[in-house]
Amino acid sequence: MASPCQNHEVLMIPCVKRLVCLPFIRKLPDTLRPFNTRGNPIVKAVFPVAGLGTRFLPATKASPKEMLCVVDKPLIQYAVEEAIEAGFTELIFVTGRSKRSIEDHFDRSFELEYELQSKNKTDLLALVQNIKPAHVNCIYVRQAEALGLGHAVNCAANLVGAEPFAVILADDLLDHQPGVLKQMVERYRHYRSSILAVEKIAPEQSRSYGVIAGHAIEDRITKLSNIVEKPAPADAPSDMGVVGRYIFTPSIFKHIQALKPGAGGEYQLTDAIQSLLAHEAVYAYAYEGVRYDCGSKLGYLKATVEFALRHPEVGPEFQAYLPSVSGAPKS
Repeated sequence: MASPCQNHEVLMIPCVKRLVCLPFIRKLPDTLRPFNTRGNPIVKAVFPVAGLGTRFLPATKASPKEMLCVVDKPLIQYAVEEAIEAGFTELIFVTGRSKRSIEDHFDRSFELEYELQSKNKTDLLALVQNIKPAHVNCIYVRQAEALGLGHAVNCAANLVGAEPFAVILADDLLDHQPGVLKQMVERYRHYRSSILAVEKIAPEQSRSYGVIAGHAIEDRITKLSNIVEKPAPADAPSDMGVVGRYIFTPSIFKHIQALKPGAGGEYQLTDAIQSLLAHEAVYAYAYEGVRYDCGSKLGYLKATVEFALRHPEVGPEFQAYLPSVSGAPKS
């Protein structure tokens, strides 16, 4: 499976949000090359956001599912904030058609800023201006076809290069301080190997997860021996399922690119991880925190309620309101 812009060099210029593929250029000036800041072990994070979000139709017909709001903030912003907290400074979004609003969200809106400034709404102005800190770069690459998570990750191969990187699925809203990705970066500092976030799942949920097998080597850390994509409960190798946070060494790309398409022509990231296991260590981390599966309506509603209860503007009033709607539906 060829990666995007094969045989091209990818040029990233700090003031430009979209990638530019320049054919035939094999070496770029050092001043234009991506840089690693502050000695962080990992600075690049990949956000696969090209999915169609069919479980939320008709809301996602023209608007990305990642832009669904939990109270007053879209899901993708929660994911980006988690990455920034963990020290990531180069955010790579693998997008698709009808996803332009994600790019707009992390760009400047001069008309809005002017309006807020002219009306002296300084708090809102600061809120809008700080959605993306100035030291963070956003880069966008298009996934032409939805061919699975492995394919989406591979679309970022030329942008990631020979560096470790994170993959973040915004559908999974993970709630904890410090954030789950920051927890994983600390483990990466120690192991210098690929790490998957996992949680305990009920047997009947196994068909919705990649399920791991392995042996515990310390508290919350398992060294993988196997991973199976969406097994039947009787075939699941354990009760630990993978959630939407990963840290990979760059060697994962050659295993993705060696994949054969599976059902529906998709390239499964789980299959690439299984292949990677034969060549280097991969670890699972049982993260600290609460996960809301915002790819499902029920998980999204649970997250909305929990985050609304702690919201400084509406929390107390919302908490007082909830008892009036609990219990049996009103006729």
